[in-house]
Amino acid sequence: MAPEVSFYDYIIIGGGTAGCPLAATLSESANVLVLERGGSPYENPSKPDKGNFFPNLLDVSPSSYAQEFTSEDGVYNARARVLGGGSVINAGFYSRAEPEFLKQTGLNEALVNYSYQWVEKKIAFEPSMLQWQSALRDGLLEAGVLPNNGFTFDHIYGTKIGGTIFDGDDHRHTAADLLEYANPYRIKVYLHATVEKIIFETKVFSRTRAQGVVFEDELGKKHWALLTKDYKSEVILSAGALGSPQLLMLSGIGPSQQLKKFGIKVVMDQPLVGQGLVDNPLNFLLVPSPSPVELSLVSFVGITRFGSYIEACSGISFTPSWSRSVAKALAAILNQTEQSSTKLFQEGILNPESLLDTRIRGGIIFEKVKDPISSGYLELRNMNPRDNPKVTFNYFQAPEDLMKCVHGVKIAIDAVYSKSFSNFRYEILSAKALLELIVNLPLNQRPRHLTSAFSLEKFCMDTVMTIWHYHGGCRLGKVVDRDYKVLGVEALRIVDGSTFTSSPGTNPQATVMMLGR
Repeated sequence: MAPEVSFYDYIIIGGGTAGCPLAATLSESANVLVLERGGSPYENPSKPDKGNFFPNLLDVSPSSYAQEFTSEDGVYNARARVLGGGSVINAGFYSRAEPEFLKQTGLNEALVNYSYQWVEKKIAFEPSMLQWQSALRDGLLEAGVLPNNGFTFDHIYGTKIGGTIFDGDDHRHTAADLLEYANPYRIKVYLHATVEKIIFETKVFSRTRAQGVVFEDELGKKHWALLTKDYKSEVILSAGALGSPQLLMLSGIGPSQQLKKFGIKVVMDQPLVGQGLVDNPLNFLLVPSPSPVELSLVSFVGITRFGSYIEACSGISFTPSWSRSVAKALAAILNQTEQSSTKLFQEGILNPESLLDTRIRGGIIFEKVKDPISSGYLELRNMNPRDNPKVTFNYFQAPEDLMKCVHGVKIAIDAVYSKSFSNFRYEILSAKALLELIVNLPLNQRPRHLTSAFSLEKFCMDTVMTIWHYHGGCRLGKVVDRDYKVLGVEALRIVDGSTFTSSPGTNPQATVMMLGR
């Protein structure tokens, strides 16, 4: 039980992908408090494992690892609420940032490499490439995503096998594991601890200074965690691209008009908080297979030169309702009964304790738009920190983003219809049928054009989803300086994806953990 009032050198809001390595590092020489609004991934050790990827994301219960939200664009999304953050619910791919990203952020190259290695030693592995993943990788090479770069953590044009945070037994290792590096005598981690606001000291003729935070425990009891008088003491926001801008606003730092609307006392008018929020669009093909497929999440990536990443997973589990939706859509396309198309799903999971409901015999091949120009914003919905803010991403507002998607989907189709992948597709299913299958699924709340299955531009716009790599809202150079200190405020930093101007590498988790270190 947390005391009513306590003092720490560092108070970290959010025990996620950045917060855990950050806390472990700071605990080497200071007293650290981590406040995480979610629970522990260790309570049910098999729950975060590979086979439960989609069931965990689709779990809407109050204690789930993922809190769902729908953006104003009509796209379903989720944010992590668990110790370890997004690394507990993601597809596990581990790949470093491109050199350009690191140059932009001005980070020290030697320290960056050392920090990546510190993370990798604990939680990164080389994935096993079985039949389906290998066939698709070879299909991508046939489609021209060259050269074949083999296994590497580095970001290189062409097709490569990347790292994974799943070990050989499909058990997930997360950012929470990095807390094993921490000094246990100098760190406190409180779970189900929701920060309501940051407390500031405002004096005439001196800069506003963070003093601590007010948080509520699971039972609704309030606590005050305050900074020690050490001149280095800081509050550090690591609450993610939604949580960090939301908490800044709830604490009185943000666009003054919006704060006044909710009766929040304005500590500092900062109109750029919540602005420049970007989500990388994802579009995918679901490809049923006549041959059995392995359970696999992302193991390789095609890094194109035109700004698109191609990744894939196979043999994954959906919930029963999702499985029925897929079977129904497929039956309509093939003019078959729903029962016969349901044979595409493998039933018979041996372990009744498992969350697996229905495994699909086939795979998902998806395309992610790199560095979208389209951007949006975040606004408060209310004053409750537990509720999601109002989020708009403005997918495909820029025509350049749409062109990248079209080109990426074409490459994915070419890989599916390559010679290398021929054992894992039905000849009866044309490319148009695969597009039609996706158009008929309840993927989002966006309207469908009649030509969605004929026009790749319409297909991209109508069936857009998230890859959960949204970022921005407290951007570097706009809200924080090069040292991630909040501009105009003392003793307050932000260390997470909300500071990013682009999503690093093909998948950001490696770089978010590196940044925390």
